[in-house]
Amino acid sequence: MVFSSVFFLFRFLPIFMIAYFMAPGRMKNVVLLFGSLFFYAWGEPVYILLMLFSTIVDYVNGLLIHRYKGHRRAVVPLVASVVVNLFLLGFFKYADFLTGAFNSVTGLSLPLLKLGLPIGISFYTFQTMSYTIDVYRGEVEAQKNLLDFAVYVTMFPQLIAGPIVKYRDVAGKLHRRQVDIVQISGGMKRFCIGLAKKVLIANNMGALWKDISAGDPNGLSMMTAWIGIVAFAFQIYFDFSGYSDMAIGLGRIMGFEFPENFRYPYISASITEFWRRWHISLGSWFREYVYIPLGGNRKGPARQMLNILIVWVLTGIWHGAGWNFLLWGLWFAVFLIIEKLFLKKLLGMLPRGVGVLYSLAVVLFGWTLFALESMGQISGYFRALAGMTYLTDPQAFYYGREYAVMFLIAAAASTPLPMKVVNYLASSGKGLQTMLYRLGEKLVPAVLLLLCIAGIVEDSYNPFLYFRF
Repeated sequence: MVFSSVFFLFRFLPIFMIAYFMAPGRMKNVVLLFGSLFFYAWGEPVYILLMLFSTIVDYVNGLLIHRYKGHRRAVVPLVASVVVNLFLLGFFKYADFLTGAFNSVTGLSLPLLKLGLPIGISFYTFQTMSYTIDVYRGEVEAQKNLLDFAVYVTMFPQLIAGPIVKYRDVAGKLHRRQVDIVQISGGMKRFCIGLAKKVLIANNMGALWKDISAGDPNGLSMMTAWIGIVAFAFQIYFDFSGYSDMAIGLGRIMGFEFPENFRYPYISASITEFWRRWHISLGSWFREYVYIPLGGNRKGPARQMLNILIVWVLTGIWHGAGWNFLLWGLWFAVFLIIEKLFLKKLLGMLPRGVGVLYSLAVVLFGWTLFALESMGQISGYFRALAGMTYLTDPQAFYYGREYAVMFLIAAAASTPLPMKVVNYLASSGKGLQTMLYRLGEKLVPAVLLLLCIAGIVEDSYNPFLYFRF
């Protein structure tokens, strides 16, 4: 079930919200749990058992860690939690890929399991692992109420594609939370903005990328190739940040505050800055639970470079079982290491615009690795981007004319400019500006919602890219 669907918007969500707000006190968690299980079961009726198994395993391990707190035996349930979660993630996500790689290397023909990937497994396994690790570190108390812990794991707004919510982010709200009309209103506006990002921008950019990437990359002109990869860059940003906005908005309506996941990454002046702005919850997770425990930058430059490499190999393969994801992780590892060594200091001495152009170029080539699966496609697309085919063709001019307005809207929406205008109108204190702000505050979300509904009804192309991770 996707947020940008008629069923979710007009059946599931209204029924759930009525039941949730009518439920007294602690019964809200019961409604949230069963609503979330129904939401997940709609798309994965079998794998709901896997998610519940993971929930119970980490609930029990958290209690055992708490029981043996300060004793060496506490490490046993911690290791059990990490091993079980990584086994589940590895088995369902990488078993067939590793079997295929083994077959190609050895010449054997071991059968592939052809397992379907459980939706959201990369997200909820990281959440539950962070919980047991934090309990072991003494940073949070073990949750003794199974209902509350199950709500934390299964909350439908962020269950499928994040943001990755650490237990300590919501621990205080699991037992008791209050909402007021300001929170609800703010959550609804945030949801509408996220829905607009997804339906009005990401879907249109995705349709363009799908059209361009369907052909032979060796037959693309340089101009068409750049139009295509820029379209993909906008698609994945507005798709994923739109989902995060909707998740944050829904959480706010129910009394939760989920962490921000994006801060205008395409205005970054370095790759280091880009990864502080893109998928913030994942970067924070790897930094806190992998990079720092490995030593971070505390054990000298050589060890720091190795730690960056390890983290980015893991980040790449976290996204999917494919050589392209490993190459994608290594691609960014190389630039992050170069920036640590000297490039970031050099970029700091140049105009910011130079750094932004450099960052965009690296990211766009990186998205080529991310979006295309076969090495033949990737090398062909790289050749087209480098102008090694031919410079332009009628197709490029057609795409330029048809999508020019959409590209301008996407480019503007990728920057803080719209929010700066809103903040100026809100804080100006002048009559006309204040009137425009108040009118826009009420009218814009409603117009965006209506446009999205029209787009959902008419458009058959409506995927969420991060569902497959």
